[in-house]
Amino acid sequence: MIDWIRDHAAAAWIGVAVILAIVEMMSLDLVLLMFALGALAAAVTAGLGAPVWVAIVVFAGVALGLLFFVRPPMVAKLHAGPTLATGHEALVGRSAVVSEPVDKHGGRVKLSGEVWSARAESDDESFETGTEVRVTRIDGATAVVTTKES
Repeated sequence: MIDWIRDHAAAAWIGVAVILAIVEMMSLDLVLLMFALGALAAAVTAGLGAPVWVAIVVFAGVALGLLFFVRPPMVAKLHAGPTLATGHEALVGRSAVVSEPVDKHGGRVKLSGEVWSARAESDDESFETGTEVRVTRIDGATAVVTTKES
């Protein structure tokens, strides 16, 4: 067996790469994939007639390089996605209609079909009943509002 591996080093490295890739499909963590690609690089090296120690160094170098420099951005890209705003976060940026005059001390607005306590974002703002405003943030159970841009 050892003699066959020594005589067919490229095929042995390809076998290692295939096994690592198959196991990677079960884990889906992209770690073993980096080692499989390293094994493919070692297979190319062995196929070009390099000694076994060179193929091992190429395997280790390529696998570790991919593991530390390619895998993190790949994982970040795979895990990145649209975030779904839920709860009160979903109300930020929405329009509301003033149901009781709103100033820096308080008031009420109708927001998403519900009546919310509200206050103006800045001290010099005040809104009369019927005015359409924009929610800038939710502070506890109070909607902080400002003028609605056109």
